[in-house]
Amino acid sequence: MALRTYRELDVWQQAIVLVEHCYKQTKSFPPDERLGLTAQLRRAALSVPSNVAEGASRLTTKAFMNHVGIALGSLAEVETCVEVASRLDYLSPNEAKALFELAGVVGRLLNGLLRSLRAREPRK
Repeated sequence: MALRTYRELDVWQQAIVLVEHCYKQTKSFPPDERLGLTAQLRRAALSVPSNVAEGASRLTTKAFMNHVGIALGSLAEVETCVEVASRLDYLSPNEAKALFELAGVVGRLLNGLLRSLRAREPRK
């Protein structure tokens, strides 16, 4: 059964959960981080499902693969921001661990999607 919309993709659904968690955790960051780490982490997290959605809506597999690659880069940015927030004690060890675990799930799903898309590409 073929997918009808990007919303049916497990990776998009899990990335949305990651966004929700990032937004909830950053609510407790210091007010002076509102335009810094808070905004950066939220933007990076939001970029992951946004790029999956945009790529799935493109007309070619190559374009979809490109957007999945961008989503992987944004996910690495999320993990970097979580690491910094953890080191600055803006996140407890448990909060950081939960975000890293969620990011790991999303990363595995993104890599699986990328492998699947590459398998669709014609061999040269």
